[in-house]
Order: sequence, then C-alpha cells, then structure tokens
Amino acid sequence: MTHVAPQLTRRTAMTLLTGLPLLAVARLAAAALPALAFDELYSKFGVLGLEFSEKVKLLAGQEITIKGFMAPPLKAEAAFFVLTEIPMSICPFCSTDSDWPDNIVVVYLGEKQTFVQPSQTIEARGVLEFGSWTDPETGFVSLLRLRNAEYASV
Repeated sequence: MTHVAPQLTRRTAMTLLTGLPLLAVARLAAAALPALAFDELYSKFGVLGLEFSEKVKLLAGQEITIKGFMAPPLKAEAAFFVLTEIPMSICPFCSTDSDWPDNIVVVYLGEKQTFVQPSQTIEARGVLEFGSWTDPETGFVSLLRLRNAEYASV
C-alpha cells in the first residue's frame, strides 16, 4: 500500500511553519520593515535648500514603510502617485495657486492598484531612493521616491 502525501499549499505550509495564518505572517514581515515618518525626511533647510536626514541616507536602497495620504492622481491609470503628510483634496498640478508641500514622496507602484480617496490614511511600502530625479515618461521631478511599491489602507 502506497501513501500519497497531501499537497501543501503555501498558506498551509506557512501556518505549519509559524503557527500563524499567511496574512498574519505577511503583517509581521511588514512590521519588521523600517518605518520612516514625514518629520524624518529632512534634517534642515540650509542655504542650498532642504538637506536629507541621516535616517533617509541610511535607509536608501532598503524597503521601508511610510504612512500618509494619496494626493489626487493626475490620471486614473497612472503608475505612480504622490504621498503627502496631510490630505489634499485637489490635484496640486491642476491649480497654479495651490500650495504644494515640500514633504512629499513619489510612490512608483510595482503594479497598478486602485487609487483611494485623498482623506484615507494609507501605508506605502517600497524601496527608498533620494536625490533629484526626473521621470523620463512624465517629466515629473522628485527628491524622494519609493520604487516597486504597494500600499494599503490603514
């Protein structure tokens, strides 16, 4: 008599290995990522403009998390959005008199996701980059970016 072992799904395997459901394991993994806050982006505003904080410099190239609000996107099918510290109800690019905050992070999605309302708090997760960069497709200039990012409502 031969015995055939049941095929393990990823969820079953993770539950057996950790004793936790897959979703809980994913949350624990995300919790282990370094977090960055908007008040930690810059160390000061000097003669040459904003200076990046030591924390930003140390975390560059690493996957991090940051909480904020999604600014209204330029268009629904965009592969990126702007994460802001405070909710913005209007598109900052559509109005010349709108105050656009210095403390923003451009979030380049690893895959397209449905955008959320600007008043909804989200947590973005991706690889941190800093320094001036111009997106060749859109011409959008950014100082701080998350690459291969995703986000979820908090």
